[in-house]
Amino acid sequence: MPTFAEKTTINVNIIMIHRNITNYQYELDILRALACFLVIWQHVTECYYIQPDFTINNSPDITMIGWINSLTPIEVPLFVMISGYFLLPMKSDLTQFFRKRALRVVYPFVIWCIVYAIYYYFKRNDTIQDVINNILHIPVNFGTEVGHLWFIYMILGLYILTPVISPWLEQCSKKQLQGYLCLWGFTNCIPYIHLVFPAILGECFWNPSPMLYYFTGFAGYYILGFYIRRYNSLSSRTSLILIVTGYLFTAFFYQYRINVATSVSELELGWRFCAINISLMAFGVFSLIKNIHWKQNGLTAGFIKDLSRKSYAVYFIHLIIVQYLHPAISQTDLPIYINIPLITTICFICSYLIISLLYLIPGINKYIG
Repeated sequence: MPTFAEKTTINVNIIMIHRNITNYQYELDILRALACFLVIWQHVTECYYIQPDFTINNSPDITMIGWINSLTPIEVPLFVMISGYFLLPMKSDLTQFFRKRALRVVYPFVIWCIVYAIYYYFKRNDTIQDVINNILHIPVNFGTEVGHLWFIYMILGLYILTPVISPWLEQCSKKQLQGYLCLWGFTNCIPYIHLVFPAILGECFWNPSPMLYYFTGFAGYYILGFYIRRYNSLSSRTSLILIVTGYLFTAFFYQYRINVATSVSELELGWRFCAINISLMAFGVFSLIKNIHWKQNGLTAGFIKDLSRKSYAVYFIHLIIVQYLHPAISQTDLPIYINIPLITTICFICSYLIISLLYLIPGINKYIG
């Protein structure tokens, strides 16, 4: 039988573990809800600066868009960092790991590709043959031209990478991790270096994988999420410095690109998910939210937790809602800095409510996310 002191120690440890798990879960729920909201904000904003033919809409609002949208591109990095925070290193066997990812990610993705194929049959008068072709096209790329579904292929690629990098992550030192992240951070500067040197470190038309090619992309955010979990987040002061620095660079660089960009991709250069300024902001926001002591009682906490659980389905459905809300609200005389938050908030709430209603159907969450 354990002594009184041993029982006390056990009880204290249980309480501390419970607190750590609770805080860990809730902070990540807030980050996931924020990222979901920013995804909708980004897609609402695109309606104002991208023409239907994917050229730049040089309206009088294009300058304001730079100020109100330059924090938004952290949404995808946040999602990836959350995944790395939870999943790295791989804690289960390979079969179990991929079975869970298939149930949680792949099945809803296929279902929503089919939903969008059918939706466009009614929305844009696709033919039955178009619907069939779009569904059959799912193994090649997302089943129809629904741009936001690119994210699923990227995150699945990171899942496939997980068993490869997990053994290294289990035994690597802090300095080794920092070395990797520094190299990855440098590759996030390459889009700007290309403005001066179009090809560096072995880049040329016959070599698609130059020197630091294997340090590029979203794997850096994936590992950064793991790094934060293992070694804690930045201080609140440092986090704020990163956020402000990244935002100011992003916003001012966008203003500069307005006068020189000839395509949407050129205009969005500073908004690329794997640009150093976006990396700084994402790291700062993730750390800042992790450092705040959040109260987990009341309706707000319940809403955040429930929204986090349903965020994947909200992500899938929101574009349908945007396509109806934007034409209706944008014709008002409200300025763009009111229109965008208004449409985003209404879409966010409507998407959540629709998914919540669908969740009332037993077992449907397995199929819609």
